[in-house]
Amino acid sequence: MSNTRNYQIINHIVTGGEFRPSSHFNQRPEPDLINLLVIHCISLPEKQFGLNYIDDLFLGCLDCSADPSFKDLAGLRVSAHLLIRRDGALIQYVPFDKRAWHAGVSEFNGVENCNDYSIGIELEGADDIEYETIQYQVLAKVCKQLQLAYPAITDERIVGHCDIAPGRKTDPGRAFNWQTFYNLLKPI
Repeated sequence: MSNTRNYQIINHIVTGGEFRPSSHFNQRPEPDLINLLVIHCISLPEKQFGLNYIDDLFLGCLDCSADPSFKDLAGLRVSAHLLIRRDGALIQYVPFDKRAWHAGVSEFNGVENCNDYSIGIELEGADDIEYETIQYQVLAKVCKQLQLAYPAITDERIVGHCDIAPGRKTDPGRAFNWQTFYNLLKPI
């Protein structure tokens, strides 16, 4: 499976995907300071894919009685800028110039509160289940466009959630192949 779709960043929204506005965001303290990209993974329920629960969580309408594993999510207000589903579908919830609530307690290179200056991309997946080729392709294409729009996001400033919240978070997990991702990120 290959992704032939092209993406662009226009007015802090990526074209080529679907925009589903979440109310779970706020203003960045320094709107022009976007210099980190954080890769996450998510599945709801854990290790189950293709369901609408991730959408519901980010949009604030998750029925926490739908699955016993959701009880700890009651009242949680969380979001990401983007979600890349297993089939390569791209969904944006928060414009890039706004602060999505994806990182939690976090720090990168001595600077705390990564939500203030980062973009969060969720991959539909789990730490120990291999990601789909199409997900890597979409991720790399979108990352290239983000790096053009926000040049302070260098390759060295693309990290996993595990890198900014060590001991608390493990995603995108050992199943995420960083080399595959970086090979796709390189210019052709």
